[in-house]
Amino acid sequence: MKIAIAHDYLIQMGGAERVVEVFHSMYPNAPIFTTVFSDSRLSNNLKDADIRASWLQNIPGVKANFKGVLPLYPIAIRDFDFREFDIVLSSSSAFMKSIQVPKHTFHICYCHTPMRFAWDYDTYMAGQSRSNLFKSMLRIYMNRLKSWDQKTSRNVNQFVANSSVVKRRIQSYYHRDADVIFPPINTSRFERSTHIGDYYLIVSRLNSYKRIDLAIEAFNRNGLKLLIVGEGPDRKRLEGMAKSNVQFLGRLEDGEVNKLMAECRALIFPGIEDFGITPLEANAAGRPVIAFQGGGALDTIVPYLNGVFFRRHEVEDVLEAVEAVERHEWNVDDITRHARKFDENTFKEQFKKYVEQAYVNFLKGGLKP
Repeated sequence: MKIAIAHDYLIQMGGAERVVEVFHSMYPNAPIFTTVFSDSRLSNNLKDADIRASWLQNIPGVKANFKGVLPLYPIAIRDFDFREFDIVLSSSSAFMKSIQVPKHTFHICYCHTPMRFAWDYDTYMAGQSRSNLFKSMLRIYMNRLKSWDQKTSRNVNQFVANSSVVKRRIQSYYHRDADVIFPPINTSRFERSTHIGDYYLIVSRLNSYKRIDLAIEAFNRNGLKLLIVGEGPDRKRLEGMAKSNVQFLGRLEDGEVNKLMAECRALIFPGIEDFGITPLEANAAGRPVIAFQGGGALDTIVPYLNGVFFRRHEVEDVLEAVEAVERHEWNVDDITRHARKFDENTFKEQFKKYVEQAYVNFLKGGLKP
């Protein structure tokens, strides 16, 4: 089987891009089609990959402002040619699930979520300093984009969702069924520490919908130390509201993040995420998680085994969860054992078998878009 991988864009290395790394390790000869990529942001695991970018790659400044060319992505993906491939494996939270493949080619989409910025526009734009006129005009475009997204969902032969909540979104927005295979976690990257520090930790892109502001408000009140790793458009606003016990560390190397995870009192995970790889990485380092009770965390957090939930996006609920972490005696062996259930070796074996069987069913005519 000749396989191609397709991913929305390789501009920043987050959870979805970690999945692409694993796909590349599974299918090292498969080229990776993407709209635009940044050499300086690629992880070492993708440095040797055959990456084939769209014409968007040649637009000056696009890597620094890849969201500014939003209307061009549906046009750019039309030019990809997949005629030589038997299987196209798309990794998508935006546009790549909408690629067009020949009838003889099997398109399986590993869906991180239907495009959040279109289907959950109000949440995505909350807290962003844009004019009302801009937001109104953008809403009109997003409504058109949703129609396009729904229509082009028929370009996929088989959906695989990365969590139960994404499976429900696919059913709701695309009226398609999906099987759930949880994303891979490289648990071997993380080591437990006998030294636990005096800080709590957030590792996240700094976007408004991540609700990092809620965690900052809580730690402003309780005075405990909170370290925030990551960059993003919301950083300036968040820094403006934080007291001195809240520190922003920016983007760090994996080794530095791993050490911070292993020594934190707990990882804070305050947003509604599609799955959430970061909490399981913290668990792999032996530390518990404080998570909002919703989204992908419902698939991964077992209360008082590897973390605690807070039920409402209210400061008081976060404060109560922090107190619960401090009171509970955590079993590090149980936490790391739970994380290993999501290890990438398990994912590779499960996903490879799934793709092979799905392709057989496709050839038999059992899978129709």
